[in-house]
Order: sequence, then C-alpha cells, then structure tokens
Amino acid sequence: MKEAIIEDEELGRLVVRVNLRAKSLVFRTKSDAIYVSVPSGTTMKEVKRAIENLRDKLLVARQRLNRPLIDLNYKIDAEYFKLSLAAGEKDQFLANSKLGFMQIICPPTADFSDENLQNWLRKVIEEALRRNAKSILPPRLDRLSRQYGLSYANVKINSSQGRWGSCSAKKDINLSYYLVLLPSHLIDYVLLHELCHTREMNHSERFWALLNQFTEGKALALREELKKCRTEI
Repeated sequence: MKEAIIEDEELGRLVVRVNLRAKSLVFRTKSDAIYVSVPSGTTMKEVKRAIENLRDKLLVARQRLNRPLIDLNYKIDAEYFKLSLAAGEKDQFLANSKLGFMQIICPPTADFSDENLQNWLRKVIEEALRRNAKSILPPRLDRLSRQYGLSYANVKINSSQGRWGSCSAKKDINLSYYLVLLPSHLIDYVLLHELCHTREMNHSERFWALLNQFTEGKALALREELKKCRTEI
C-alpha cells in the first residue's frame, strides 16, 4: 500500500500514505483532507482502528480549520441561545448576558484579525454556552427520564466538540454544552439517545428499536439531521 483514500461520513477524506521513515501513525489535518503517514507494513485494519480511537480529536481539529471569524457581523441565532456583537465607544469589551441571550460590546479599536482576541472571544462565548447548558439541559433530561421511564444516575455538562453526549455503564450521562445551539427536537433526540443507553449500552437493533419507540419512528432520520449540525462556534 503506497497510498489509499478513505471517505468518511464525519471526517471527510483521509489520505493514507506510507512513510518509510515513520515509526508510528501520524495524522495531519489540512483544509482538503486529513493526511495519515504510516510505517511500512501497516495494514488498513490498523489504520481504521487508529481512526476510530482518534475520531473525536480528529473531528475537533477538522472543525477548527473551518471556524468563522468572530467580528461585528458574527451572530448566533439558535432557539435557546442568541449572540450578537456591537460597536461601542469605550476602550474595553463589555458583555451583557442572561439566559438564552448574550451581547458583546466591542471597542472601536478592536482588531478582529488578532488570534489572541479570537481565542478570548470564543472563551467568553463558550462560558456563556456552559452557563446556559447547565440551566437548560439537566431539567430537560430529568423531564424526559420521567416521561419515558428511563432512569439515570448523574448528569454532567462538558465542552466536548466530538460528541454531543455519552452514557457510562454506571448510567452517568455527559452532555456537551454545544447542545444549546441545536433546535429543541434535536436536543431531545440526543437526550433520549443517551437515556436509551441506560438500558442498551451498544447500538444494537434493540437500542434503535427502543429509540424509535420514543421518537415516533424517526430515530435514523434525526440521526442524519444531527450529522449536519456543527459542534463549534
């Protein structure tokens, strides 16, 4: 194998190339593809196993390449979180925030091309998303749990960009705060998906039958709709 192409639904194109000097698999994410350098003798099975082990990190790296510039034209207009930036007169940034809404007032001298400013703005927005998620998601999860008789142990909010949610064998549920950027029906789909894992830990036919039962037979359609949503700002 000198070169192989893998087309992945989530990651896009992966170009696998043999590097005679390589001692391990090396992944490099670029705008056109993810390039994988592998030692001679590496099998495609080993490559695919490595991709699955690194899937979450590769998704995050891929998404970061396509991040939009946060400036005065940047907006978030989601059902549960709305963000806008406006020009101010003072030489400092000001943030007005409440549940479901945030406005950042920017000084007239703000240089939005500055990478440090972009990173700071994202941290401010992400912290607002976290606060909103902590207020919105646990009560919604509890309501669905009671409605469908799917009990769980604990719920935590995290910053995952590779996964909307997860459920452990101990029935602990983790939810990404990026969920608040989704419309309500997809939020409920993710929450029900994780709640169904409290009964079926894998994605077996029984799992999908259970999830279908609680989504009016739309589980697969909702999954496809969710794949088109992005876990980033």
